[in-house]
Formats: sequence, structure tokens, C-alpha cells
Amino acid sequence: MAVTRPCYANRDDVRRALDLELTAVDDARIDRALQSEAEAIDGGQGMRRYFYPVDATCYLDWPNYQYAPPWKFYFDQPGYHDLWAMTSLQSPGGTSIPLWQVMLEPVNRKQGWPFTRMELDRSTSAAWGGAQTPQHSIWAVGTWGWYNPQPIGTLAASVNSSVTSVTVSDGSQAGAGDVLVLDPGTGAAPFPAFPGTAGALGAPTGERVIVTGKSAAATGLTQSGAGCSTAVSSDNALSTTGSGSLNLGEVLLLDQEQMLITDITGSVATVKRAFNGTVLATHSAATVNAYRTLSVLRGQLGTAAAAHNSAAAVSKHCPPGLIRDLNLAGALNRVLQETSGYARTVGSGESQAPVSGAGLGALWFEARATFGRTVRIRAI
Repeated sequence: MAVTRPCYANRDDVRRALDLELTAVDDARIDRALQSEAEAIDGGQGMRRYFYPVDATCYLDWPNYQYAPPWKFYFDQPGYHDLWAMTSLQSPGGTSIPLWQVMLEPVNRKQGWPFTRMELDRSTSAAWGGAQTPQHSIWAVGTWGWYNPQPIGTLAASVNSSVTSVTVSDGSQAGAGDVLVLDPGTGAAPFPAFPGTAGALGAPTGERVIVTGKSAAATGLTQSGAGCSTAVSSDNALSTTGSGSLNLGEVLLLDQEQMLITDITGSVATVKRAFNGTVLATHSAATVNAYRTLSVLRGQLGTAAAAHNSAAAVSKHCPPGLIRDLNLAGALNRVLQETSGYARTVGSGESQAPVSGAGLGALWFEARATFGRTVRIRAI
């Protein structure tokens, strides 16, 4: 089963955890585990929120029995989403509320955290609920969820709006399950405008894609010298010639053998031979390929597929560290449990016992304490 939704860790993270030796046939198992754990994190027994960005219109009821002052609307409750940025606000009848009359709070929010509520500027005549009934009486358009894009390189070749793969400059930075932003631009500042000023409140830009797999692409390099020429694992110093470059953490393909770059000193890359279950082999002036071509789902999470030029910037959405760790740990546990028929044990003889997963419990506790939503009723 290929990845079809954002995950908070990627396939490569699971493969490399604890130096786990898996082969390509295990990809479907890893993807299932990543998605199952991500769904558990988002769900009612998890955090009750999601940690990726979606551009959408949310339809809100007002009054919605929050027991709050009539100029406030809280997002941090089950059934609603966290707000990152707002681009318009109106009622079904077409009555718009100018954004300069809206305050997104907390205004001094922690960097990377979404807004928890919006308030109307009480010095204006703005009011909620222009519809005939309270149902869906507020239409809020914006970016919902969590948004933390970090630069990971550039496109190695231009793409049109219909292709389903993109080649990037550094294949070590992304894997199946990641959300990438192509041409992210600078966007507006992700903070609310001060009262009396107009404009969208920090709308992000760029096309979002979900990575579903990787394949090898030419690097412009050729193996040079005696390094990695024998079928011996300690023969691991790869020298190259050509106009390309390599990146720490990338997986290379020479003939049919994969190699993981563990260090780079000058023009020599130290590699781990026979990576991902491939077989040690001899090589002579072999073409050096790297896993930089990413299979992707285009135009995801409220964005549209578009054309992008070569050398366009590429960013990766990075979820909170605790959420990433939880997704990775849970996926790894699911993979190991599946391979053992969900009967993993430790010890032997009289001391044999089921694996408890105590470490997972501690991660879940930390994540819920930091990011979990609770069901509560507010008073005025």
C-alpha cells in the first residue's frame, strides 16, 4: 500500500532506525505502519488535531455554545482545526468581515504554533452570524493545521503540472510520507495584521506534494580509482569524477548495489556497502546514481498542480519533534510486530516475556501533554 496521506516521519527514517536491515519488498509494510500511526496520532485517542497544512474553507457555527464572549471564537476544540493563516472571512449571504477587523490570538504566539482563537476588533462594527440560522454562519478561508516549511534544496529539472515525479538536488532530505512545498516563495508574514491595516494574514504560497517513493537519477559523476571496486564491505571509500556532487545521507546506486553515504571528506565519500538488502559487487568506472527522483502526489492539501522551473526552491514541512518521534517509534514497533505475527517477545525460557512497549507509552504521554487537545467547556 503506497502512502496516500501526510505522515510525520518517512520511510527512510524507519529503515535507518536501529540500523534496521530491510529491503524494497518491505516498503509496503513500512508505509502501512507509518500511515496507521499517523492516523492514531491525529485521532480521538491521540492529539485530536493534525500536524500538516491544508488550504480550505471551514464552515463554523455561531453562536456555537462555547460560553464565550460574542466577539471571540475558539478553534482549539474537537471538530475544528488549528488556524495558521486567514485569507478571508464572511457569512453565507456574502457579507465579508475585513481582515483588519479580525485579531488572531495569541498575537505573541510561540513560533511554529497555530492560532487558538480569533477575536473581532471591538472598536469596529464587525459582527458574526450574518446568516438566517447559526448553522455554518461563518466562512473562514485560510491555511489550517500546522505549517513549518524548511528548505531542503532545489529542483534538479523543470516540471509541468501533469508529471508525477520530481528530481531534487539532495535525495537525503525527503522520503515517502513527507510533505514538500515546491516554489514556497516568501509569502506574507505569518502573523496577524494590526487593527486598522488590511491584507491577508500570512497566507503561505507554493504547491504541496506528498512523496510516495524514490528512484535513482544520474548525478553526473563516475566512479574513479580503486575505491569500491571489490566485493568487500571494508572497501568503502568512493572517489568520483565529473561535474556533479554528493550529499551526506544519500543512497547511491552503482550497477545493482546500493550504498549509503555516511561521511564526505573532500572528494571522497565513505559509504556503507550492500545497503537496503542489495548484494556486494565489483565495480569499475561505474555510473554513480543517487535516489533523488521522488514519486509524488501533485497538488495536495488544498493547492493546485503547477509548472515549476529548474532550480526552484523546495521546502519540507517539518512537524513538531515529539510528533515526528512518536510516528517513527510507533511505525517501527508496528513493522517489528507484523514481522513476528504480533507476538514479539524478549528473553528465553522462564524469563521470556512479551515486549511491553514501555518506551512508546512514555512518548505518547509526552506528546499528549504537549500537543493533545482536551474536551472542555469555557465560561465567560
